[in-house]
Amino acid sequence: MGKDVNVRTQVLGLVVLWWMGDLVPLGQALWLGLPAAGTKCVSEEIQNNVVVLADFTVVSDDVSLQIPTISAKVTSAYGNNLYHVENVTQGMFAFTTTEAGNYMACFWVDVYHQGATAASVNLDWKIGIAARDWESVAKKEKIEGVELELRKLEGLVEAIHENLLYLKGREADMREVSERTNSRVAWYSIMSLGVCIGVSALQLWHLKHYFQKKKLI
Repeated sequence: MGKDVNVRTQVLGLVVLWWMGDLVPLGQALWLGLPAAGTKCVSEEIQNNVVVLADFTVVSDDVSLQIPTISAKVTSAYGNNLYHVENVTQGMFAFTTTEAGNYMACFWVDVYHQGATAASVNLDWKIGIAARDWESVAKKEKIEGVELELRKLEGLVEAIHENLLYLKGREADMREVSERTNSRVAWYSIMSLGVCIGVSALQLWHLKHYFQKKKLI
């Protein structure tokens, strides 16, 4: 009986973990096609103090040719260089965000001679709880099974809570910007209306003065 309860609890934990994972971006595998000349970039909006772990592998579009080497560069939301490598066919980068915003990873084929070919890059991008090494956590704290899944759920709940706080802050900032913009538009409308009334009054005065000068009135 106790074993059945543990199994049900574990299954329930996995289902909840999968369902809650849809609420917070955890990770994604991308397949990027790189042209022979040009750059292909991917970006994601990430909040502050989040762990990011990614690895990439180059695959040539033409299996008869040697796998081309590429360069990769990762920049933060404010343009700070977080990772830069050249002349590689695979690589891995990891960092913890220090600022909220769009983080961008760019890839391009190294062109050292004529005849450079297009390539494809398999990018495995993980953030937050998905980037945590749960095997090391399980070995270090000697936990497994349901307890490990509960620990994952706890981490996921914390990530969701932090994400909600981040979204709440963004909503407050957007509301403040919207209210400030509405206020400026209102003042601009009042000023425009005042200018129009002033110009109309000036035109009436000029026409009256003109008609009086011509003795039309």
